[in-house]
Amino acid sequence: MTSDMESDNSWRGVPLTEIWGSQSPWGAPEFPLVAPAFNHTVLYHIPSSGCVPGDRPPKPQNGQDNWDHDFVRMPCSNQSLYPVEDSSGETHLKKRWGLIQSALWKPIRNSQELAAAILSYNTQFKNCWKFRALHKLFNEYLEEEESQYFFDVTLPEIAKLALDLPRLIQSPIPLLKQHRNRSISLSQQQISSLLANAFFSTFPRRNSTKKSSEYASFPHINFNTLYESSGSDSVLEKLKCLCHYFRRVCTKAPRGAVTFSRRSAPPRRCPAWPQSPASLAAVPLHVAASGTIEDSDGLIQLDFANKYLGGGVLGHGCVQEEIRFVICPELMVSMLFTEVLRPNEALMIIGCERYSKYTGYGSSFQWAGDHSDATPLDSSLRRRVSVLAVDALPYAGAAQQYRPPAVLRELNKAWVGFTFYSEEPPTSTQYPGVATGNWGCGAFGGTPQLKTLIQLMVCAEARRPMAYYTFNDAAIRDEFVNIYNLLARYNVTVGQLYQLIARFCTTDVRKNNLHAFIQNALKNGQLPTCSPDTGPEQTRLDAGSALSETRLATPVTRQAEEKMDISDALDVNEIELSESLQKELLKQSPDMFQDDTDSQETQSNSEVSKSTTEGNKMASSSHKMAASNSKSLTTDLFEEMNKLDQSNGKLNLSTTHTNILDDSKNVNDDMDPSEKSEQIKLDPSSELKKKMAKKITDYFSKKSI
Repeated sequence: MTSDMESDNSWRGVPLTEIWGSQSPWGAPEFPLVAPAFNHTVLYHIPSSGCVPGDRPPKPQNGQDNWDHDFVRMPCSNQSLYPVEDSSGETHLKKRWGLIQSALWKPIRNSQELAAAILSYNTQFKNCWKFRALHKLFNEYLEEEESQYFFDVTLPEIAKLALDLPRLIQSPIPLLKQHRNRSISLSQQQISSLLANAFFSTFPRRNSTKKSSEYASFPHINFNTLYESSGSDSVLEKLKCLCHYFRRVCTKAPRGAVTFSRRSAPPRRCPAWPQSPASLAAVPLHVAASGTIEDSDGLIQLDFANKYLGGGVLGHGCVQEEIRFVICPELMVSMLFTEVLRPNEALMIIGCERYSKYTGYGSSFQWAGDHSDATPLDSSLRRRVSVLAVDALPYAGAAQQYRPPAVLRELNKAWVGFTFYSEEPPTSTQYPGVATGNWGCGAFGGTPQLKTLIQLMVCAEARRPMAYYTFNDAAIRDEFVNIYNLLARYNVTVGQLYQLIARFCTTDVRKNNLHAFIQNALKNGQLPTCSPDTGPEQTRLDAGSALSETRLATPVTRQAEEKMDISDALDVNEIELSESLQKELLKQSPDMFQDDTDSQETQSNSEVSKSTTEGNKMASSSHKMAASNSKSLTTDLFEEMNKLDQSNGKLNLSTTHTNILDDSKNVNDDMDPSEKSEQIKLDPSSELKKKMAKKITDYFSKKSI
């Protein structure tokens, strides 16, 4: 690794051109373009030519409302009803959208009238919501002229934008649920209407804080939680950012688009870290004390996410994720449809625009004026900005991050994110690189000593360059560079570093220093060897054993009150099928190719019974069938796959996030072995279908959209 540095002595390593892979931030290949598919919902119309006109906002895609648990329940839906008490004291159900229209059509002259309008269709909270931050912003914090301009000019336009929802969004918005690889693309104009409705807190069933509520596993989206938070200066500055965003989009409708993609990878797909031969020295590394992630043009920009997207953005929180969400408010719409992330999941957002400048961090955060985003558009009219949301584990004490399951979880979590839209396995350096920093440190209790190495290991395994920003901390920069140079000098692999960290975990980590431990081991000739017997299965066994001995801590926030679930680090036993049984199963199981688990779960009892009976019959004769028909059945299967190739030339399951059959619906991976065994007994054919789907994953991983 070189020691080049600028005159201001702010960075070490290789120049950013080696992280971009070109002389320009925009020299790397574009991400996959927007194209409707069974796992990609596009809410706006794409002409048959594939080119969306860039001189006006895209037209909405036609569709029909879906009012169920797989889609966003829209406030303008005819099925969105609300109890209203008449003058005689009787309660009647009325369409909630009519109540919203009546409230927002009226002139709203101050914060008290705004609060009354919001409560008129949220009457059950009239004694709870006090709107303290909202009143403080307009009555105390802003100049009188600023407040008056907002209510006279900006707010009526926000109301029009909110009420335009039925025209702008005519198709149902699917929920990005757990265990599913799925994407949603919306126009920026559609996003602005959704956020305008969040501003007025119109989304139904999204205000409950009960753990049994329908959306308990989703982030809050209605802005009432922000209005209710303490009126600290940082909260009021976040409100100023959001008001500025609405002023911008109401003045001139944005014309681009944004894509939200959820990726889920089961544990068996994650690397065998103890035996990885990837070289750490091969990672192009740029470490800077100055600069920020959001200013890293052309790179995959890390969002230090909460597992509930947005974290405390609609509350008192004001650190890395919350700041990014208020200066780029289009990110906030992800909170409407993204279920809480599992340990093996990540979210990529492509195309968001930045609207505000800022200064400070945490309690010192301040809106610093308008930002004009000069980022170029890709061929799908998205800003060439990619924000990758990966959530770290929170710890009550720094020592807990060194527990084996915690280290494994962070490696797998980062790997799921860093390998978005990349080759698998990678055969060359994957561009663009990753812009990251002290992920999971600070409030989450992690330490840069470990998190730098974890992210370095993942970049080596994913073959992505890394730009690391230490947020004005030169000591962290130099320490990271020094340990990297040491690892490179000894040609340490990912597997060897993993084993060194595992050794360190057996010591008293509170008294020892990780980097010093590694340095002593290398200088004393104690570099581990990667044993061929140490594979992913053994890794999962080790993690499971360690898991039984440790409980990871949680922070005090709503998001972290949930138990830390790292059961995804465990795998389940495989079921082997003969090829003859596979073909029989293919003949009788057209639903094998469905991405929707619920469609399988809702089949009638008679169908389940029939499927179970057929599965038992096939199992009893499988060996005989395999002996006589194995070769011909294999040929027939691949002939059918070749036909599928020709008729579906636009399919793309080659990118990592779209391996639906293998990744997205393995809900049983989260079961305990005893539960899984019982499930197999109850419905053996269902288990066989899942295993059969896994068998043909390699085929589908070669398709392209």
